[in-house]
Amino acid sequence: MRARIDDLLDGLRDIVGSAHVLTRDMAGGTDLGAWENDWRRRSQGHALAVVRPAHADQVAQVVRLCAAHQASTGISIVPQGGNTGLVVGSTPDTSGCQIVLSLRRMQAVRAIDGANLTITVEAGCVLQQLQQAALAAGYLFPLSLAAEGSCTIGGNLGTNAGGTQVVRFGNTRELCLGLEVVTPQGQIWHGLSGLRKDNTGYDLRNLMIGSEGTLGIITAATMKLAPLPAAQLTAWAAVPSLDAAVALLALAQRRLSAGLTGFEVMGQFALSLVARHYPQPAVPLYTGTPWCVLLENSDHESEAHARAQFESLLEAALADGCVTDAVVAESLTQARQLWQIRENIPLAQALEGLNVKHDISVPISRIPDFVRETDAALQDALPGVRLVNFGHLGDGNLHYNVQAPDGVDGKAFLAQNEEAINTLVFDAVTRVGGSISAEHGVGSLKVDKLEHHKPPVALNMMRAIKRALDPTNLMNPGRVVRV
Repeated sequence: MRARIDDLLDGLRDIVGSAHVLTRDMAGGTDLGAWENDWRRRSQGHALAVVRPAHADQVAQVVRLCAAHQASTGISIVPQGGNTGLVVGSTPDTSGCQIVLSLRRMQAVRAIDGANLTITVEAGCVLQQLQQAALAAGYLFPLSLAAEGSCTIGGNLGTNAGGTQVVRFGNTRELCLGLEVVTPQGQIWHGLSGLRKDNTGYDLRNLMIGSEGTLGIITAATMKLAPLPAAQLTAWAAVPSLDAAVALLALAQRRLSAGLTGFEVMGQFALSLVARHYPQPAVPLYTGTPWCVLLENSDHESEAHARAQFESLLEAALADGCVTDAVVAESLTQARQLWQIRENIPLAQALEGLNVKHDISVPISRIPDFVRETDAALQDALPGVRLVNFGHLGDGNLHYNVQAPDGVDGKAFLAQNEEAINTLVFDAVTRVGGSISAEHGVGSLKVDKLEHHKPPVALNMMRAIKRALDPTNLMNPGRVVRV
């Protein structure tokens, strides 16, 4: 067995170069922790090696070599981008028989087509670099999320990431027009077309998006661009209830139409954690209201027009009673500070202690009742539990997180109660026709839960697709769906 593994490692070095095959037994020792630990530090794997190809041809050669050695070594491949995922989907297991295939060397912006409003980038391109490349060319790439300084577009596509502008532009899936993918057989599908209409059979692009590396390895993508708005304004509003927040959303959609590019809701306790752990910038308006909403208006006419729209919207909302107070950012700096407060919620929660995270989607009309009923059920089951509710109300995506009671050790609380909490929350989500994963994916963390919350027919179809495209289970086994 050792000889066969050594042959595999030697072959990998021949393909990508010795410097880009990282193992523990390299001279001086090599720390693989950056690739083996998931972002939340909930799981630590043990990789045979980390392999870092420079282009799609090398990825294909690596896959073919691993496929040839799979039967004799039990090897499998875990594709990895920025390793910022939250569901343990891009780190190796503890078997020591998995190759982490890191796409981080593949960062090139291959082309920008202004007339077609597209940008083609390699999978290892960091999201923030893609945004900056688009901006430098005079365009907007609207995908925006907290990890944008380190996550990669390949990972965003693999999990169908969401973020703060889904209400206007959709998830990553809606922003992608074409893919380059290495199949489990080591072939390259050259599907980087920037076409917006192509009805020539099955939609392979959308099949790969959200598959978390279980059906193939995304090596490049052609993504949509948008014109830069003439003005972007941000407002922060206090609302008396989640019902009022939903009413404000409907009003904003009527008044702003496509100009509404962000609509975030944040509970009072979530904001109190930010005020405690990140006192600057100061959190506005939260002490006297159970919920706050962050709105963004992107206008293609002028800042004056955008401000007039915002002021008219907020006046109507105040008159209707769905807003009790509001502030509009007077500068770009103030707008960034308001968004920073929103992005600081998960960071503040982490400083508060270990917690149970839920990335769920619920029909927007059902969100107020869902939160009321599930909050009450959790408090009844676990008195004193603290609920950190926030998320993208504009598209029905809540981060419905559960913190241990004040003064209770978070690690012990999770060990004793996490399974019961997940069951209670996921059952409630299913009852209202929601999803147990909105934008983070399934990974290995939710793969068993999916068995109970996905219809059997759908699961059987997913397994059939996996077996057809990856019959030897070479690609990221044990993730998304078990076969």
